[in-house]
Amino acid sequence: TSWQCIVGGISGAVSVGAAAYGSHGLKCKSERNSKSFDNGARLHMLHSILLTAVPSICSGRSRAALASGTFLTIGMVMFSGSCYAVGVTEDRNYGRAAPWGGICLMAGWLCLGLIRK
Repeated sequence: TSWQCIVGGISGAVSVGAAAYGSHGLKCKSERNSKSFDNGARLHMLHSILLTAVPSICSGRSRAALASGTFLTIGMVMFSGSCYAVGVTEDRNYGRAAPWGGICLMAGWLCLGLIRK
């Protein structure tokens, strides 16, 4: 079992919990901050699914799997984590990591398509 499957499975479970909290427990004064939290949860789930699929997609291309999995993991932590922080604290300053997390997520997708070995 590759680490991507383990991390992706745990991350997926966390994203379900975050989505449930966002729908039922989060009390934002601003709809903008609530949408930020929801966007973080949605992309967290999407990329958790992708992370669990990375070993199958790469089928033996260990460099591609390692690079893609690493970028996806870092991206989820930075992007979704900063969206969650904005929603919970209602302090938009915590959103400063989101663009960097988004870049890491994009890099993870690109690694899947471009790395051949």
